[in-house]
Amino acid sequence: MAHSSLLINLSFAIPQPTGLSNYALSILPHLQSLEPTLLTPQNQEGFSCCFTQENMTAAHGAKGHLRRLIWTQFKLPQWYKRLDSRLLFCPIPEAPVKLPLLPNVCRTVVMAHDVIPLRVAPPRSRLHQYFRHYVPRVLHQAEHIICNSQATADDLIDFYKIPAPKLTPIPLAYDPDRYRPLGLQRQPFFVYLGRNDPYKNLSRAIAAFSDFLTQIPDADSWEFRLAGPIDERYHPTLLAQIHDLRLGDHVKVLGYVPDNQLPILLNQATALIFPSLWEGFGLPVLEALACGTPCIVSRRASLPEVAGNAALWIDPLRTETITTAMVELVQDAAVRETAQRLAIAQASKFSWKKTGQATAEILQQFM
Repeated sequence: MAHSSLLINLSFAIPQPTGLSNYALSILPHLQSLEPTLLTPQNQEGFSCCFTQENMTAAHGAKGHLRRLIWTQFKLPQWYKRLDSRLLFCPIPEAPVKLPLLPNVCRTVVMAHDVIPLRVAPPRSRLHQYFRHYVPRVLHQAEHIICNSQATADDLIDFYKIPAPKLTPIPLAYDPDRYRPLGLQRQPFFVYLGRNDPYKNLSRAIAAFSDFLTQIPDADSWEFRLAGPIDERYHPTLLAQIHDLRLGDHVKVLGYVPDNQLPILLNQATALIFPSLWEGFGLPVLEALACGTPCIVSRRASLPEVAGNAALWIDPLRTETITTAMVELVQDAAVRETAQRLAIAQASKFSWKKTGQATAEILQQFM
């Protein structure tokens, strides 16, 4: 088997990528010059691949995650030695860790996306324990850490005491062939895109929308559309709020929206509402900006890095600031036009080419 100086661990990647898988696969073409070998459950054209099990991804739940951690600890180092590798790149913070009687043979560069579970997950939950005990060991033994924003870098310093020189923020990006202005007529609805976890702050956004309806003359025509995967742990609470506020005809829970429909939804919306209490990056905001869609966004964490001067900023803990931004955007044409123009300009600063090339430069330094 041929040697490979660089190994890239894609054992977590799923066939229909979202989130973390989409990040890894989007930068992959820009790492091709490094001639890596991929550890992957799926063939990637143009790359040398060593195939891993199919049942180790998020599609297989907690058992899949556990299988992948065991494989990462015991099987991945065997590939590293067999291919005489010099560096392992992990697009998520999972890598072999040093254990008694089991020295770690892998030099790693790791991508860290956020530490949100330490802020929001119950301390006894498996996710909290994973981020409290496993992730910091991976990060501290890495040669270098890439992260998706300065806000995430600051969190890694604060929560894990990672030295700042060991961190390089490299922002994410979007697909300009999909997320772009489509020339569609804007319609009277706001849209939220993402999960319905409590830290996403949807309850305050729904309350703000209810107040918005009392302040505009054509309230009957307006909707608030919630797009994204539904977590049944939190869904009943939101449904109860919608019922109590008598918003059943105005708040539409869309659930998961296929990728090919998202650009249409964003192009038709009057604005994206993104009231999150914390984000490692905030990709829905960037995708909306790329469509020329005005964005009403929390001035927190990484979101100012993503939206720049293109957003209408809110305090996510003050419902009235969300309502005020909604009313202003709807009633002032100049505000809408400025927001749309600035959105396109801000989105143009991001590209997967820039992200991939910056990542390749870091990997080259440590190979």
